[in-house]
Amino acid sequence: MNDDVVTKLRLLDEALGKFVRPDTFPVAIRMIKPGEALPEGVKIPSKSLGEQWIICQSIGVARRYGWGIAVGRDDVICPLAAINFGFHKSTEEYRKGFASVGMYCKDEAAATNLEANTWKFEPGTYDYLCVMPLNRATFEPHVVVVYANSAQVMRLVHASLYQRGGRLVSTTGGRLDCAEIVIQTMTANEPKVILPCNGDRVFGMAQDTEMAFSFPWSYAQEIVDGLEATHKGGTRYPITVAMRDTVTMPKTYQEIMKKLVERDSEEGSQTT
Repeated sequence: MNDDVVTKLRLLDEALGKFVRPDTFPVAIRMIKPGEALPEGVKIPSKSLGEQWIICQSIGVARRYGWGIAVGRDDVICPLAAINFGFHKSTEEYRKGFASVGMYCKDEAAATNLEANTWKFEPGTYDYLCVMPLNRATFEPHVVVVYANSAQVMRLVHASLYQRGGRLVSTTGGRLDCAEIVIQTMTANEPKVILPCNGDRVFGMAQDTEMAFSFPWSYAQEIVDGLEATHKGGTRYPITVAMRDTVTMPKTYQEIMKKLVERDSEEGSQTT
């Protein structure tokens, strides 16, 4: 990894900490192609820990523990993620919505449509997904994701639109947010607002107060510049709520305050 990437990672992490202040580490994500070496400092759960993990869980561990994680074919035990990330080939049973009927969809037709519209990589395109906090990443990411509350995500939307304007467009199926975070963002090559799915809440520990914001690495400098510029423009986090006004106190408080002022006025006149 060259010095320019290291500098960009550091500056991005500093800007996110200063202007967004997320509760957990922003993380870098890189998809590893066949034959590509794994980055330094990553743990492979099946080899390092004797465990099998899923992708949302791996992102959750990286953003909460600060670990670097690499998961691939031998690690990912969620069949939905394993298929859609291309670690395993799909099956006819899966494509017809076997995993969704009765849970997310009323019948095979609806479930087939749901699966057909899930973001996917072609089988064999990548061997691993690597995730690591920005502040210690040892690789150039494809995607950066920040978990945050809605106000913090709003600030990231402001930053991403500062130079280009327009609107952000995201899609969600309420499931497989790992595919939406990574595959949707890489495929569209633009930032996305992500609704954490049920699995991410159960296994990745995403909280009800959290959303996610993902963006391609190519947007890193725009995000930094946009956060700084919109902050200077007066759009800030924490939100600067309307507090500068004379408030109305309860009647009893007003009466006490009136007596205090009257007493101080009398004492002042007696000393002059």
